[in-house]
Amino acid sequence: MKRITKIGANESSVQKKKLKVAAYCRVSTASDEQLISLEAQKAHYENHIRANDEWEYVGLYYDEGITGTKKDVRAGLLSMIADCEDGKIEFIITKSISRFARNTTDCLEMVRKLTDLGISIFFEKENINTGSMESELMLSILSSLAESESVSISENSKWSVQKRFQNGTFIIAYPPYGYDNDNGTMVIVPEQAEIVKEIFAACLAGKGTHAIAKDLNARGIKTKKNGKWGAGAINAILTNEKYTGDVIFQKTYSDSNFNRHINYGERDRFLCENHHEPIISHEDFEKVRMVLDQRAMEKGNGTDTYRYQNRYCFSGKIKCGECGTTFKRRQHYKPSGNYVAWTCGKHLENKQECSMLYISDDSVKLAFLTMMNKLTYGHQVVLKPLLRTLRGMDDKDRLLRIQELDICIESNTDRKQILTNLMATGVLEPNVFNQENAALTMEEQKLRAEKEKLVNFVGGDKTRIKELQKLMTFTTKGVMLTAFEDETFLAYVESITVESRAKIVFHLKCGLNLTERLVS
Repeated sequence: MKRITKIGANESSVQKKKLKVAAYCRVSTASDEQLISLEAQKAHYENHIRANDEWEYVGLYYDEGITGTKKDVRAGLLSMIADCEDGKIEFIITKSISRFARNTTDCLEMVRKLTDLGISIFFEKENINTGSMESELMLSILSSLAESESVSISENSKWSVQKRFQNGTFIIAYPPYGYDNDNGTMVIVPEQAEIVKEIFAACLAGKGTHAIAKDLNARGIKTKKNGKWGAGAINAILTNEKYTGDVIFQKTYSDSNFNRHINYGERDRFLCENHHEPIISHEDFEKVRMVLDQRAMEKGNGTDTYRYQNRYCFSGKIKCGECGTTFKRRQHYKPSGNYVAWTCGKHLENKQECSMLYISDDSVKLAFLTMMNKLTYGHQVVLKPLLRTLRGMDDKDRLLRIQELDICIESNTDRKQILTNLMATGVLEPNVFNQENAALTMEEQKLRAEKEKLVNFVGGDKTRIKELQKLMTFTTKGVMLTAFEDETFLAYVESITVESRAKIVFHLKCGLNLTERLVS
């Protein structure tokens, strides 16, 4: 007789299939801060997906410096959709509808396409899972709001700022040298105010901006940011109307594409007289303006002085290893022939303070060619190990903290927007609005300050990696340089330190410091 024994299924031996999950994120500008924010998002999503035992991390798709308005210019998004069609992805996580698309038509089109493929999208901010939606109505409404979100926020913010311009309640968050911010009011810093008065008096006495800056540095007086004075900083003080107690609001403006421009009359400007206590009289300020205009006319510079300060590729790049002063270009005339040389600025003024002698222009160029050819010959030994080291640095904790700060800043912006809307509709009294808005502004400044520190720390490594990759692309071609080109030097060198007349150090943008001997 046949015996049949049932062998029960061993469910523990059957491994449950994991859901293939990917994430998508985007930043709308290619600035360093936004790209660091992108790195923070990438770290956040990888941690989030890997932490779920039922999910399999497929990857993260992203776009840098690209608008969310149209999908056809976003390579990362299109690549993700292609992988969805190939069956590599089963579920997608993204921050919000506005990060996914700010165009209603594109958003619905992509959602429908992915739904037909059996793929759902989870929008974190709106808490919407397209796989469990009864209809497209809510998504359609929310995506329509996302499409107009940037415009409405901008217009409401502009309205708020315009109102504060008009009634003189706009808070200057970072007052100029000589002033401080005390609960939204500009107050004089006595010690700095005396320096401002000296600067104006020196200009009226005939001193140039370079001479004024040199005198302040010699006396050990620091700028507002605790740095050294330069001609540009002196000129900025001499042309700032805030020292008269008046303020001109809306000197700059943003266009419809959110690009910043100097306001040459395209928008209204608002003069707020007696906004705060003055340091300089209107009469002295006007006299200084006339002096500066006359000097500019005599030199033919106008306001574009940058081209005169950086007309040569070595301008501002060569520093003295003895005193730290920038080298200046000089023309040397000798019976054997004329030549260009670079000399320490302090040595030119006082040989007793710095003994560093000049170096020839040609010897620096030859040293650069030698260095670049060495890197081309030995890039496998020098550059590749450095790239591996930089890539090995783990910034994940900092990136995750940046992500947290981004969320806090976004929440702060939302609360500001609610305040603005209440003010615009007349629900909120102006004094209450100003008080609450000032508190949110202070909170935002603290959050942004912490974020800036982290971004600068992480960004340093990212920048060095980017510059190193660029240098490796050049050196791996194997082409030896035979002639000096300004463009090549400026592309890879940050600065030069002169150790002696026989030795200089090239500080490359990728972080390498390479010493070369000078051949006369």
